[in-house]
Amino acid sequence: MSGVIGSLTHALAGRYRIERQLGEGGMATVYLADDLKHERKVALKVLKPELAAVVGAERFLAEIKTTAKLQHPHILPLFDSGEADGFLFYVMPYVVGETLRERLDREKQLGVEEALAITRKVADALDYAHESSVVHRDIKPANILLSERGEPLVADFGIALAVAHAGSGRLTETGLSLGTPHYMSPEQATGDRDVDPRSDLYALGCVLYEMLAGEPPFSAGTAQAILAKILTMDAPSITMVRRTVPPNVGAALAKSLEKLPADRFTSVADFAAALEDEGFTYRARTRTSTSAVFPEAAAAVRPGPWNRVSVTMTAVAAVAATAAAWGWLRPAPVASLQPATRAVLDLDVEGGALLSNSRVVISPRGDRLAVVLSVGGSRQIWWRPVEEARFRLLLDEGNPRDPDFSPDGNWLVYGDGGALTRIAIAGGARRPLMPGQPSEVVTGPAWGDDGSIYFSGRSGGLFAVPETGGEPMELVPGVWSRPDPLPGGRGVL
Repeated sequence: MSGVIGSLTHALAGRYRIERQLGEGGMATVYLADDLKHERKVALKVLKPELAAVVGAERFLAEIKTTAKLQHPHILPLFDSGEADGFLFYVMPYVVGETLRERLDREKQLGVEEALAITRKVADALDYAHESSVVHRDIKPANILLSERGEPLVADFGIALAVAHAGSGRLTETGLSLGTPHYMSPEQATGDRDVDPRSDLYALGCVLYEMLAGEPPFSAGTAQAILAKILTMDAPSITMVRRTVPPNVGAALAKSLEKLPADRFTSVADFAAALEDEGFTYRARTRTSTSAVFPEAAAAVRPGPWNRVSVTMTAVAAVAATAAAWGWLRPAPVASLQPATRAVLDLDVEGGALLSNSRVVISPRGDRLAVVLSVGGSRQIWWRPVEEARFRLLLDEGNPRDPDFSPDGNWLVYGDGGALTRIAIAGGARRPLMPGQPSEVVTGPAWGDDGSIYFSGRSGGLFAVPETGGEPMELVPGVWSRPDPLPGGRGVL
């Protein structure tokens, strides 16, 4: 890195003196520098060389002039920009403080009132820019600076726009992409470059959701899986995740995160107003099929030569992930509720048969599948990442039934006669969770996010046992089947 700093110092001699690197993002590296003419500290951002080669200096500098015209108390201004010895750079004030990303990494969640205050100020900055026909395109916690007094400043305003316009379709040649998967709007996830202010509105909704919930509305182990969720799933209600969030805030967030831009607020100003309006309500119809919004997803699935099991559209996340990564999917208007679409999932296990009472289970993050198969007359647990084609053998002994993933997707819990056992996906280490009951049969174990595992017994009764193991506790007598715990331990369906 000292070689790069040396080259920059030489290229910018007489204008800026580079002190040290402050950070690095997908498009640029940021350095702390001395503005020699004005005797002040500045943040100097340098485009990645591979990106600068595609963009070109003349086009980039022409496009970035739009950013320099934005003057708002919550927008970080642009001091300077230029080209020097092949380096494309732009200069902003050096803010003593931290990014919202750093704050969330440290504290995970913010107080409701503080989160709303930050959102309203960022919304005001976005609304001002949108009135000037400028869309940010990359709103995320890393691009929101917090001063020492806690005031938010939106950084890199218009940089993504400049790169997108200057680089045009050749951007993909660099291997880089605009935007961060967790905060991408569905239209950005499908590769649409002609986005409007409602894309920024969606991203701001994601940022507020993370400030309140401690994580973005859609998370997964890979970028492809995140994009698949953005395109096919609804975000969990924030009021279910955090009960102190006012109902009107939950309603405003739900509307801001709609898949179709036309279903969101008309402007970020309307979003900010709804966050303050205690009487605001919004109720969207629950999505029952991804085909209702993205019908092309169904056409991407084709049957194969192995044993096959027909599953509902929730299993198409694997296909949607790959498709979304290449921008194959395009949102379509929802005219009416459509029937659920079915697709074929190839088990790809020679000699394996799906048992009549088995089901394919999907991890909470949507990145893994598991199933119990009968192979050679014995029950076996098989699993696979959604982005892979072949299942992997996890357990080939005992009499396992009804596996279910842990909240983080790293373990499976399953019944085996009267025993309840958890097994690690990575290493296959097994851990008994309770003493076996020879006369009993454990059915339908379900792993809740409250640290408990719920199950029913063939002779009746609904039970719970700690995920670390222990004596089971009967919650209620009677005949029960396949318990489904609600988030936060609020109950069991």
